[in-house]
Formats: sequence, C-alpha cells, structure tokens
Amino acid sequence: MPKSSELSIGQVAKRSGLSVSAIRFYEAEGLIHSERNRGGHRRYARDVIRRLAFVQIAKEFGFSLGAIRSQMDGLPDARTPTVDDWTKISVGFRAELTRRIDALSNMRDRLVGCIGCGCLSLSKCALYNPDDRAAAKGSGPRYLMGDRPSDFT
Repeated sequence: MPKSSELSIGQVAKRSGLSVSAIRFYEAEGLIHSERNRGGHRRYARDVIRRLAFVQIAKEFGFSLGAIRSQMDGLPDARTPTVDDWTKISVGFRAELTRRIDALSNMRDRLVGCIGCGCLSLSKCALYNPDDRAAAKGSGPRYLMGDRPSDFT
C-alpha cells in the first residue's frame, strides 16, 4: 500500500476517537489488521477507520466482540469495504436487533402486569399464576421470559 494511504496508530487513534491501547486490543482480537514498516511500527490502511466505527456501533448495540468478528470476517482485507460489503453485514445484525427489540417490547408490555399487583411472587399470584403453574416451565419470571398464561393450562 502506498505510504500516503497508511496511517500510524496515533493517527488512527485521533481519527477514531479510540485509545492506542484499544486499537491494539482490537487488532489482537482480529477485528482490524496492520502492516509493520521497516522500523517495526504499525501502519494501517485508511479503511480501518470504517472498521473501527463499525466495531464501536456494534458494541453500542450490545454485540459481543465474537459476534462482531464473525460478521467482519467476510470483509476484504486488501481493499476498502464497499457499500455492498457493509449491507451484507447489516443483514445479520438487523435480524438480531429485531429479535432483541421484540423481546424488550414484550418485556416492557408485560412488566406492569407481572409485577404490577405488588405481590412479586409467581408462587402466590392468583391472577397470573394460579397454583404456580408457571413453575412447570422452569425457574425465573416465566411471563417476562416470553411464556404466556395459556402455555400453562
């Protein structure tokens, strides 16, 4: 890669808003790559800025580094990722985000009904869980976890 397109780790840190140690960590995790110059200093392609932005956004959405790495493994190392490259990655993340949004919406909508009576006990709740039928499905707040009262009849 030509020298004018290479960035030092300090330049990447300044452009990305990340610390040098974070950049080294993401490189060690396989999320970004660098080349070494003759002096042994890291040199990054400019597209590393986009990759790091993607990592930061994906982390903000709660994705693990493993999930982020899995998605980024399909990106080319030798060229700048295109709009199509990023679109392909977004498909998997979009499906997972939709699943999470649905689960959170369900939890939000059931929260008042499940603990709104004040008893806070699935074993005593005559309204939502007579005779502790929910216990048959396992431990935890079964209705908040997605089970419905009709599942226990």
